[in-house]
Amino acid sequence: MTNVYNNILDLIGNTPMVRLNEVTKEIPATVYAKIESYNPGHSTKDRIAIHIINAAEKKGLLTPGSTVVETTSGNTGFSVAMVCIIKGYKCILAVSDKTKQEKIAYLKALGATVYVCPANVPADDPRSYYEVARRIAEETPNSIYINQYFNELNIDAHYQTTGPEIWEQTEGKITHLIACTGTGGTLSGSAKFLKEKNPNIKIIGVDAAGSILKSFHETGKINKEDIHPYQIEGMGKNLIPSALLFDKVDEFVRVNDEMAAYRTREIALKEAIMGGYTTGAAIQGLLQYGTANPFKEDDVVVAIFPDHGSRYITKVYSDEWMNEQGFVNNGVHSYDSLYKTEHVK
Repeated sequence: MTNVYNNILDLIGNTPMVRLNEVTKEIPATVYAKIESYNPGHSTKDRIAIHIINAAEKKGLLTPGSTVVETTSGNTGFSVAMVCIIKGYKCILAVSDKTKQEKIAYLKALGATVYVCPANVPADDPRSYYEVARRIAEETPNSIYINQYFNELNIDAHYQTTGPEIWEQTEGKITHLIACTGTGGTLSGSAKFLKEKNPNIKIIGVDAAGSILKSFHETGKINKEDIHPYQIEGMGKNLIPSALLFDKVDEFVRVNDEMAAYRTREIALKEAIMGGYTTGAAIQGLLQYGTANPFKEDDVVVAIFPDHGSRYITKVYSDEWMNEQGFVNNGVHSYDSLYKTEHVK
């Protein structure tokens, strides 16, 4: 029997890469997208969920009936909840109030208990989703806290899987890796492996306007003036996660909400790839980096597309939401004039 698996978790990893032909056509390099939505949980976070939970089982930290607690902007929560169903664990998740209701509904559909916490409070505030998750784990017997921001296994999951996959898929020809940074695990683990193979590979992190990661990389200091509310989920931070290996990153590029949103929609329209908000951010970061550091014809660039656009239908793919944000000065397309819904009566 071929293409038959024991359970859904056997489908994690070995995601495809697809050449981008339209959104990057002004770039002389060959650009590929690593499509992480092909994981069964539709995001790259499946890799860390299974890796960290398997490690906890090997250490005897999880037994039947245990509880897994985590902080999430959505994707890690989906992945953890999915793994918990198959392995028979309870799942408790703390999310920020930036998380859309359909994501919360998805988490609850997967059996998770969800705590919604204010996003615009300091990381050490007892109401923050970091502190709420930590408190719940401490108060819940027979539980573990994934703690993806400060768990070295987050890095190791991608060192063991994503990095080697990219190296093999490009036959070692990759010259640039571009990925968004939230916890930093995807970028760091992949970069660690790739740099060991070829230290000349450029690692480009994409940060959000409103986050402190780019300036911290450049100065080694936290600039609180950088912090302001922003809309991109799962990207950027107002704290410094230990899962982000700054020494493996050559440069950070900072992108704003508006251009990342329009770029997400452009990728769907031109490449037929329904990616999440960070998909657009990754390509916007690639284009901004390429403007300052022109790519060459023999460069092979890989951008990681972390998740699927189905989780953003009422956000970046919604004209109403885009208008509510005041995203009208996009410089990409006037979508309302090009693509309309007509109601036949």
